[in-house]
Amino acid sequence: MANIVIVGAQWGDEGKGKIVDLLTGYADIVVRFQGGNNAGHTIVLKEEKFVFHLIPSGILYGNKQCMIGSGVVVDPAVLIDEVNELKKRGYLRDDSQLMVSEEAHLILPYHRRIDIARDRVFKIGTTGRGIGPAYEDKVARYGIRMVDLMDEEVFRRKLKANLVQKNAYLSEVLREKGFEESEIFDEFLRFKKQIEKYVKNTSLILYDEIQKGKHILFEGAQGALLDVDHGTYPYVTASNTVAGNACAGTGIGPTMIDSVIGVTKAYTTRVGEGPFPTELKDEVGDRIREKGGEYGATTGRPRRCGWFDAVVVNHAIRINGIQEVAITKLDVLNDFNKIKICVGYCLNGKVIQHVPSNLEVLESCEPVYEELDGWRREVKGAKKISELPAQAQRYLKRIEELTHVKIAMVSVGSERNETIEIKNPFQNVA
Repeated sequence: MANIVIVGAQWGDEGKGKIVDLLTGYADIVVRFQGGNNAGHTIVLKEEKFVFHLIPSGILYGNKQCMIGSGVVVDPAVLIDEVNELKKRGYLRDDSQLMVSEEAHLILPYHRRIDIARDRVFKIGTTGRGIGPAYEDKVARYGIRMVDLMDEEVFRRKLKANLVQKNAYLSEVLREKGFEESEIFDEFLRFKKQIEKYVKNTSLILYDEIQKGKHILFEGAQGALLDVDHGTYPYVTASNTVAGNACAGTGIGPTMIDSVIGVTKAYTTRVGEGPFPTELKDEVGDRIREKGGEYGATTGRPRRCGWFDAVVVNHAIRINGIQEVAITKLDVLNDFNKIKICVGYCLNGKVIQHVPSNLEVLESCEPVYEELDGWRREVKGAKKISELPAQAQRYLKRIEELTHVKIAMVSVGSERNETIEIKNPFQNVA
C-alpha cells in the first residue's frame, strides 16, 4: 500500500494537474479532496489540451478510478459539462470509472449570485463560482448535499427552507434578485437524472480499496498559501488546501497517508488580491507571464508573476509535511540571463525566514534575493537532470538546499513526456 497526497506549495496554479496526471500512471485511484470549480487543472496530452475543474485529471487513464470526495463542493452543471466533454473526446467510456461522494455539498444558483455581489464590496478576488457561500452553508449546517438531491422530498424541503433566508438576503442586503423555488427544483431534478449513477458512499469504497492494498493518489486544488487557516487570509480560498484535509475531505484516517508531495513552479504566481513579496511589476514579470501562458484556467485572468520565493515554499513544506517537491515550468526561464531566488524577507532592517500572519507586516516585507546565472538554452528535451544545462542544475540544487527537501520530478514542457521523473514516489513508500 502507498497513499500519496499532492498539494500546491504556492498560491495555486503550480501545475498540479500535470503531476497528478503523471503519477496516476502508478496509482489505482485518484481522489479530489477539497475546493470546487474555482480550480482549474490543465493537461496537455498529444498536443490536445484538457482543463478540469472538478473531475480529477487522472480520468484520462481509462483503467483508473477517479473520486470526487466529500470535501469538494459540487456544481452539478459543471460536473455534467465535464462528463459530456470527456465522452465527446473519447474518454470516460465506462461510467464506473467516476464516483462522486454522496456527502459532497452542492453549489446552488443563489451561492453564485451571493458570491459575485459580495465581492463587489470585499474585493477578495473570488472567481464568482459560489464556492465560499456553499462552504458557509456547510459549516452553518444548512447546506444541501448530494445525498439530499437523490431524495426529491428531502431536496424540496431543504431548498424551500434555504430560499426563505437566501431571497431575503439577496433582495434586502445585496439588492439582487431572488429565486423561484420551482426554477431551481426543476433544474436540479434534471441534473439528478444525469449524475445519480456516479453518486456513491466513496468513503466506504475508498477504505475497502486501501485495505486491499491499492495505491491512492489524493489530489488537492489551489495552493497552501490559499488555505483558509494557514494562507494569506482573507485573500484565500474557502477550504483547507493543506495535505491534512485529504483525510477530512475523503473520509479516511491520517494513519493511511504515507507521503506528501508539494508542487511548485520554478518561479511564483498568484491570482487575485493579496500580498505577493516577489511580484515583478515590470517587463520581466510580463515576459514570465507571456512565456508561461500565465492566465487562469478558470477565469482567464492574468496571473501576477514573480521570482521563486523559498520563504513561501518553506511555509508550505511546514504546514503540509511535504517530503518531496515537483518543480514545474522550468522551461519558462530558458531565456533569462540572470535568475533570482528569494531567500528571506527584510523587515525593519532584520531578515526573517517565515511568512508573517499579519498582512500589514507581510506587505512591508522586502524580498532578499540571491542571483544566479541563467542557462539561455532549451531544456525541453532533457530526460535526466544531468542533461540539463549546468546553470539549470545549479538552480535546482539551490532550491533543494533552501527547502531541505528532495526534488522528485521536474517538468520541462507542457506534454506528459516532457518531464524528468527522478523516481516513482509510490515505490519508495510502499
